[in-house]
Amino acid sequence: MTMPASDQTVHYGGSEESGRPLGRSIKRGMLNRCPHCGSGKLFRAFLKPVDNCAACGEAMYHHRADDLPAYLTVVVVGHIVIAGYMMTDMVWPIPLWLTFLIWTPITLLVTLLILQPIKGGVIGLQWALKMHGFGGHDDSHDEYEIPGRRR
Repeated sequence: MTMPASDQTVHYGGSEESGRPLGRSIKRGMLNRCPHCGSGKLFRAFLKPVDNCAACGEAMYHHRADDLPAYLTVVVVGHIVIAGYMMTDMVWPIPLWLTFLIWTPITLLVTLLILQPIKGGVIGLQWALKMHGFGGHDDSHDEYEIPGRRR
């Protein structure tokens, strides 16, 4: 038995997938640029994103980076500081007070330098994956029934 041929081509994954590449979106966010156009500024203050991109008008107000940038910053800074401390301690053993005097400012400086780019990368990730309203859908309600939940 032969199946009738269809003139419609089936595309899996949607046609907009090529317009939101993950790596490019994260990179643009980390460079303090709009993940959509790459030219508008992403932040109006140190960690406060703009509501809309000035260049393309893409809405940014509904992002939900929450605590992920802080957690990623702790992981990155922890690895840098602990590795640096352990390497220098093996070469030059110094008193504990001097260790704190050296590594505390380094820790603070590295944290302040990488927190904004990491938050921008998280916003770019959310934009690329169409999370939290970036895909044109409303995130204000659940699309599925949660057992035991009263409405």
